[in-house]
Amino acid sequence: MARPTSRRTVLGAAIAAAAGTGALSSSAVPAGAAPAGAAPAAEPAGRVVPASHIDNHFWTSYTDWRSGAAAGTRAVAGSRPGLVISAPLGRTEYTDPHTGRSATWEYGTWTSPVHLSRVPATEVVASWNASTPAGTWLQVELRGRYSDATSTPWFVMGRWAAGDGDIRRTSLDDQSDGRASIWTDTFSIDDATSGLRLNSYQLRLTLYRTPGTSLTPTVRRLGAMASDVPDRFTVPASTPGLARELRVPRYSQNTHVGQYPEYDNGGEAWCSPTSSQMIIEYWGHGPTAADLAWVNPAFADPQVCHAARFTFDHQYSGCGNWPFNAAYAATYADMNAVVTRLSSLPDLESLIRAGIPAVTSQSFLREELTGAGYGTAGHLMTVIGFTAGGDVIANDPASLSNEAVRRIYKRAEWEKIWLRTKRYNAAGKVVSGTGGVCYLYWPARPTAAQRKALAAFGIH
Repeated sequence: MARPTSRRTVLGAAIAAAAGTGALSSSAVPAGAAPAGAAPAAEPAGRVVPASHIDNHFWTSYTDWRSGAAAGTRAVAGSRPGLVISAPLGRTEYTDPHTGRSATWEYGTWTSPVHLSRVPATEVVASWNASTPAGTWLQVELRGRYSDATSTPWFVMGRWAAGDGDIRRTSLDDQSDGRASIWTDTFSIDDATSGLRLNSYQLRLTLYRTPGTSLTPTVRRLGAMASDVPDRFTVPASTPGLARELRVPRYSQNTHVGQYPEYDNGGEAWCSPTSSQMIIEYWGHGPTAADLAWVNPAFADPQVCHAARFTFDHQYSGCGNWPFNAAYAATYADMNAVVTRLSSLPDLESLIRAGIPAVTSQSFLREELTGAGYGTAGHLMTVIGFTAGGDVIANDPASLSNEAVRRIYKRAEWEKIWLRTKRYNAAGKVVSGTGGVCYLYWPARPTAAQRKALAAFGIH
């Protein structure tokens, strides 16, 4: 599927034969998104991005929730602290742009403290973990301060609910202040060559519920990954440091081709939810029989259909919205999930060593990844381990059957297609790469080794 020619191009795009192929009154949402500007000057080939180009920060503790500015919300303590509606600020009307339905909602807000990013950033991706019972939903916004001491407006990073009975979860197109734009779920400086960066940011939560009820969303994690990954077309292969394979369930997206085409044309575009579902089940979770009652009983692996439906972004018209996938994973009891970047395969090895698989995002020509048998403008896979020689073991959902999902890909090829930020498509045009984007899912009570591995990247 075609996407704008920014790094966001690779967001969960369908497998291709060849690569290249209504605002709320309380929100200040700018309109008229500008196209992405010229790319930064290319970094010398072969340089590995150090972790100093990536900053992760998340609010999760009772102290964290009490540190922000609450209006109609309150922090709740417990084994998994969170934020809930207390006494609502008032009521507002929302007209769902995807259904045309208008409804009145009670709401409360929470605004985070200002986070001074360790990395003056060209891109920021927010993610959150929450439960939203029927009759509730939430909105996440971002406001930042540029390196020239000016500020952004509040940008909407997502309107989200775990279900789809109240609102349609959605990103918002056409948000820009003429200096930065929102590409689906990513804040991006329009012209990184200008030197302009985002030095700090705040996030704002607005929680909604049906008026006159005691319902509330509960938000347990909110934060963002800020980064300034230098543009480059290639990276060197790192030195192998681990031989281990995790036992992760295998699901093919292609066995679902033609099923539920209302969700991005069916299984052929379900790489992201299929990958998410593999890791959710690795951690021992999944939808119940009651959850799956809506799926045609003739369809195998109905949980993949379920994941597609409940990660679907109705504005993007796809299942590849990064934070929506993380939020879906965290709807399962005692699960954590974030969207981040890693800087190298040794980073990924450290997670695999601790028993944490990852969903990675990459794009490539057919000839750039030996054994794949296809090219893609953007694709998600699940990395489950490394061979004794250091090659990548991946559960690749772009396979003809579940049995064929496990693949081994050459280390140097994999590291290049995952970590680069620029590439040439089949027409010879320069297009974008993800620069090491991945989803990480892990249990609320991780082992000491898992906590240590995540903390190395600023994830707690």
